Amino acid sequence: STLDRSSAASDVYKRQYFIFSIKKNLIRLNVLMEKNSDLKNLILKTLDSNKALDIISIDLKNKSSMADYMIIASGTSSRHIQALSEMVLEKLKTNGVKNSKIEGKESADWKLVDGIDLIVHIFHPDKRKFYELEKIWSEIIPKEKVMI
Repeated sequence: STLDRSSAASDVYKRQYFIFSIKKNLIRLNVLMEKNSDLKNLILKTLDSNKALDIISIDLKNKSSMADYMIIASGTSSRHIQALSEMVLEKLKTNGVKNSKIEGKESADWKLVDGIDLIVHIFHPDKRKFYELEKIWSEIIPKEKVMI
């Protein structure tokens, strides 16, 4: 009957629209992930070209929902740590991460630059050794156990 055919056509249309929506969201997610990876590489280059020491990047995508990447680096002095954090913040802001900010402004030994999907820790080498963040985050941690 005509009613059954129009109902079936409507169901097919709904399924196709649903599949289209999923594909569109996956494309957006891929673009965002590529942008985060490009931003991570830009920050790594910025730290390297400004003489940060022992720079490492940790992929957090399967470990935590707080960010996609964590970068850890060391500065040679409190002035160097401050300058590095300000350069990283500027790179984040000029590349579209408007809500990024520096935490630990009072500390001379450590700064955290919160780039939303990218977290950058810049330590004095002694503080870095004390906290051992790379050891903690490099281990395989099931996402369910990380409640940050």
